Order: sequence, then structure tokens, then C-alpha cells
Amino acid sequence: QVQLVESGGGLVQPGGSLRLSCVASGSIFSRSTMGWYRQAPGKQRELVAAIPRTGTTTYADSVKGRFTISRDNAKTTVYLQMNDLQPEDTAVYYCNAKTWTIVSVTDYWGQGTQVTVSS
Repeated sequence: QVQLVESGGGLVQPGGSLRLSCVASGSIFSRSTMGWYRQAPGKQRELVAAIPRTGTTTYADSVKGRFTISRDNAKTTVYLQMNDLQPEDTAVYYCNAKTWTIVSVTDYWGQGTQVTVSS
């Protein structure tokens, strides 16, 4: 059974920083692209950043230069370092693990962690 457990959300002032963590249990981590998505009230869930097993990371334009995604394969953990947070970054942040076979893609999701940026 796959479990993704996020932590690190909270309330922060504009310009502040937070680091989100997501621990993956089960056997999927080493063969998954890991990502962070977010969903603000009334908006669709959107990709924030993704990091494959090997290769180039991907970022949403709105977070480039402020957020950094990383993974520790030994700890089966993916991180999202968020700097210079702004009110528009307020959302529920979800950890995602994406695995592929020849014929399908499977997504696994965490329960989400709230990030609120407000003065």
C-alpha cells in the first residue's frame, strides 16, 4: 500500500519561507516522478514542481526562482523549499507520486497540507 504523508505547512508572513516534506511509504518512490501540486479555493489543482528519478526538475512559472524541489531517495522523501512567499501562494499543497507502465500512468496523492501567506 502506498502512503504519502506531507508536513511543514503553516501560516507565514509575505516574504517568509517554509519547507514542505513528503515521506513516501511502499515501494514506489525509487521509480516515481515526485511532485508538488497546489489548489487554492475556487481554483483547479496545479503543478508547482516535479522531480524525476533522474533528469531535469520542472517548475511552474509563478514559482521559478523562489521554490526548490529536491528528493532524498535514501529517506524516500521529497521536499519543497519555498522562499519569498506571497499571498497568492496560499493553497493546500499536495504531494504526488507518478508512475508509468507501458500502457498507463498512476497517480498517488497525499492528504494535503495548508500553506497560508498573510500579514
